[in-house]
Amino acid sequence: MTRVLDTSQLELSQYLRSGDHIIMGQACGEPTSLVKSLIDQGQAIGNLSAFIATSFSGLFTPETADSFHLYSMGAIGSLRIMTKANKLSVIPIHVSQVAPMIEAGIMPCDVAFIQVSPADERGYHSCGLISDYVQAAVDKARVVIAEVNEQVPFCNGELIHSSAIDVAVTVSNPPVEVPPAKISDLDQAIANHCAAYIEDGSVIQTGVGAVPDAILRLLHDRKDLGVHSGMLGDGLVELMEAGVITNARKKIDTGVSINGALIGSRRLYDFAHQNPNIRMCATSYTHDAAVLAQLEKLVTINSAMEVDLTGQANAEQSGSSYMGGTGGQVDFVRAGARSKGGHAIIALPATAKGGSISRITVDLSGPVTTARTDVDVIVTEFGAAELKGQCLAERARRLIEIAHPDFQEELSRAAHTIAQRGF
Repeated sequence: MTRVLDTSQLELSQYLRSGDHIIMGQACGEPTSLVKSLIDQGQAIGNLSAFIATSFSGLFTPETADSFHLYSMGAIGSLRIMTKANKLSVIPIHVSQVAPMIEAGIMPCDVAFIQVSPADERGYHSCGLISDYVQAAVDKARVVIAEVNEQVPFCNGELIHSSAIDVAVTVSNPPVEVPPAKISDLDQAIANHCAAYIEDGSVIQTGVGAVPDAILRLLHDRKDLGVHSGMLGDGLVELMEAGVITNARKKIDTGVSINGALIGSRRLYDFAHQNPNIRMCATSYTHDAAVLAQLEKLVTINSAMEVDLTGQANAEQSGSSYMGGTGGQVDFVRAGARSKGGHAIIALPATAKGGSISRITVDLSGPVTTARTDVDVIVTEFGAAELKGQCLAERARRLIEIAHPDFQEELSRAAHTIAQRGF
């Protein structure tokens, strides 16, 4: 039977044991009141580990990490400060594999911290703003502690019955919000090249941030766009309200935008509340290869820190600084590149650090996130390089064309060696 408490009554020592592994809801579905309780009470319990995929709350700092050992799949959002302080253990993992690894016990889950909406008349809570690996954590955990937040929207899709919750902590807190990014001229230039690949009837996958927001603003003249994405922000609202996103031409989930995470403002959350045209799904659906293979004209848009002259993309680490993550990039790059009439775009500025470093490089400074065998289209503010099916020498030539002019001569010297060898 579910025990219902308010935050002042929650004593984690009654439910957590030393050595427990906690899996937390992430992004704007982060159960912030439970995180605060863990920060305050975790030290007394001792030897606790917690996993969260991304965080935008700002609650995790090098100081609060002393209460438990924090793990993640990357330094996304406010977690970047943790990697700089060497207080975050990074697990290289595709987001689509988090739930299967929880289910298999590879990623231990003794306790699940989740955020849900109030229950409906049947006793079901909506997962609200995040659906990715929540159900897997609930199914595996010894103890499920849910932040039942009356300000969380009831979204169609993943539901948790109250009988699956051991402790319900009732709150009325504004969920984490991520304000729209300020769009620069550089972002707009990149967006212009990306948007050219999105036609009437295209199905889009994108993240959140300045470039994705700029792309969405360019699509108001399109017709019958569809959505199948791991995350979406406020731009979804404008295009659905304008009748641009209808999902009418999708062969599956016709008429419905499929999404795994809502990352944005209150406007987005209110729009998604009980909206039959939006369905929140687990990664077992949003990122599944068999599902994605059914989508024609799928255009996926992701980012990277750098791309080498053969097309390898690094979206994780710049030298000794871990700044990104694997996320769902590879799942969607493969799907977009293979989709009939679709494309997989990796977009990035041509330079970094005030123009002193080229992001089109001879050699990557970090790991390969997306292999050159999967890459399709690379976009910078200088244009688009279509790499799929091209030999290595031609790839290098096309990438140099979209590099910053200041670095093209240096890159051309390296490309000459590739052309001579053929590899």
